[in-house]
Amino acid sequence: VQLQASGGGLVQSGGSLRLSCAVSRATLDLTAIGWFRQVPGKEREKVSCINTYEGTTSYADSAKGRFTISTDNAKNGVYLQMNDLRPSDTAVYYCHADRGFGRAARSYWGQGTQVTVSS
Repeated sequence: VQLQASGGGLVQSGGSLRLSCAVSRATLDLTAIGWFRQVPGKEREKVSCINTYEGTTSYADSAKGRFTISTDNAKNGVYLQMNDLRPSDTAVYYCHADRGFGRAARSYWGQGTQVTVSS
């Protein structure tokens, strides 16, 4: 599975960005797909995820009410609409996917896209 993230950039506090991730396989073939972010010196943290197997969506507390994750199964894409951005949202954002179960489970990462929010 290959993941290609795009849509990052520089935005002022309170602004919006929409991240896109192009997936090389049908999103319905994946068990989960979502977005993580990482700042230098800190661990990568989950921002939002769709469990396609269970049909559930989750968000980090910091993202609730401001970010919305969505998929377009026809385009094999996953998106993250980010509104009311804050300087604390500045990070490299990574698209992530899981496929398979148990011992056959595999995890995949995109290359990351930089989001910078200025105050």
